[in-house]
Amino acid sequence: MGHKYASILETVGRTPVVRINRLAPEGINLFVKIEAFNPLGSVKDRLALGIIEAAEKSGALKPGQTVIEATSGNTGIGLAMVCAAKGYPLVVTMAESFSVERRKLMRFLGAKVILTPAALRATGMVSKTIELAKKHGWFWARQFENDANPDMHERTTGPEIVEAFKGERLDYWVTGYGTGGTLNGVARVLNRERPETRIVVCEPEDAPLLGSGEEQARNPDGTPSAGHPAWKPHPVQGWTPDFIPKITEDAVKTQKIDQVIPIPNAEAMRWSRELAVKEGIFVGISAGATFAGAMKIAADAPKGTTILVMLPDTGERYLSTPLFADIPADMTEEEQAISDSVG
Repeated sequence: MGHKYASILETVGRTPVVRINRLAPEGINLFVKIEAFNPLGSVKDRLALGIIEAAEKSGALKPGQTVIEATSGNTGIGLAMVCAAKGYPLVVTMAESFSVERRKLMRFLGAKVILTPAALRATGMVSKTIELAKKHGWFWARQFENDANPDMHERTTGPEIVEAFKGERLDYWVTGYGTGGTLNGVARVLNRERPETRIVVCEPEDAPLLGSGEEQARNPDGTPSAGHPAWKPHPVQGWTPDFIPKITEDAVKTQKIDQVIPIPNAEAMRWSRELAVKEGIFVGISAGATFAGAMKIAADAPKGTTILVMLPDTGERYLSTPLFADIPADMTEEEQAISDSVG
């Protein structure tokens, strides 16, 4: 089986589809696509590679030019890997509310991380990025509206899913959205090749941007001109910034999206933990939230239904977050009792 790769970048994508055994309701075929298998642990490795290679091809990114992006972490980490492997300096802007391990990971990979005030949310980090890119002539990756993002998913993630379920049923595909790249790109492929598959989008109950039915105010260049009225802070890092990304908006307008499910924060945490304890699958809060949406569908679905759930990142991004708040570092009473049982 030994395969040699020319660089770490060739290992992006082709993530496994894995059956859920103990958590799946009886008679439901429940599968997950585990994006934590990407080299830097998240689905965002795909868009990072897609955006940089498209910019190289078009000439928008010159050799040695600095790349800049606003990110809640995973895109920055993916970009840090791609830029390190290809030799581009990287500057990342990030709201200070996101987990500390993300900043450290990016700096470890050689990126510069500029923190923006939590109160200014995602729109704040985006405007800081625009100012810096203009002032220094840097290449702005524009993950929220760059077509290279959904195009990468149309080229890789979508076909991987079609291949995995060739000749089999695929009744539901369940995803969340950060930029909307996965949603938009995969939806194009499923609408075209598996039109019977229902597309379900999950979002935080505290920030139901799509569910609110309210439009996003935009500047002429497509960037959001203000935060979305339905947005409130929520702990699902990487999900729904405080605006509807243009790529997500495009998906809603042009693709067949069948259902939007609001997910309570506690459910996101609970299912992330359940996946670890009952299935041995170690994923983050957004993955738990997406899985919560799939479990809602599974509860009412007829026997024989097949559901595929996207799990966007690894649980290791969340050690400093509420997900791990009640996981002790020291021995519990129960553990101490086990230790003492042999004197």
